[in-house]
Amino acid sequence: MAILRSLLLLSLAVFVFTSCRADPDPLQDFCVADFHTGITIDGFPCKSASNVVSDDFFFGGLANAGNTNNIFGSNITGGNVQSFPGLNTLGLSINRVDIAPGGVNPLHSHPRASEIVFVLKGELLVGFISTTNVFYSKVLKAGETFIIPRGLVHFQYNTGKDNAVAITAFDSQLPGVVVAPLTLFGSKPAIPIDVLTKTFQVDASVIQLLMSKFGQATSPYN
Repeated sequence: MAILRSLLLLSLAVFVFTSCRADPDPLQDFCVADFHTGITIDGFPCKSASNVVSDDFFFGGLANAGNTNNIFGSNITGGNVQSFPGLNTLGLSINRVDIAPGGVNPLHSHPRASEIVFVLKGELLVGFISTTNVFYSKVLKAGETFIIPRGLVHFQYNTGKDNAVAITAFDSQLPGVVVAPLTLFGSKPAIPIDVLTKTFQVDASVIQLLMSKFGQATSPYN
């Protein structure tokens, strides 16, 4: 009896653990996001099936090159649930990354997703830093792929002489993005200068210079 009771408790623990870790199984064919209900939840409520149309499952935003005329020389066109409502509850999204020669998709992280980078055109140095401060990187050419684990700081840098284009895919409908320079030096309200000078071990004038550059900067993420 004791062995049976232990097996039952172990089975229950495994069931609870896997239930907490896994995405729930869908209960319907789809759940197209409804942005007009005013309801805020962890995700978006479903549009009535009678109002769903084919265009809800279509997104043409990746067909056009993004404008890289900014301080980073890059542009990211996001195909997440906010622009592509048919992705709601499906656990995936896709971006187009355009980077001019010498441009960079600056150091950033996605708190809710892992990322796979597929280069369509040009040459990109892609890299990330682990939590043990190990830097992993690779120069990718057209047709090559690199993976970025969830939540780790990473970048893409155009090492070639021509414009580069990549497609990035995520295992989240809304991966989120934290762009390091904009977060640290362009937050509203600003992080106290004393915190930043102590963190980076530099004079206040350096921090003020960085704030002047990034306080009004435009994010490459559309």
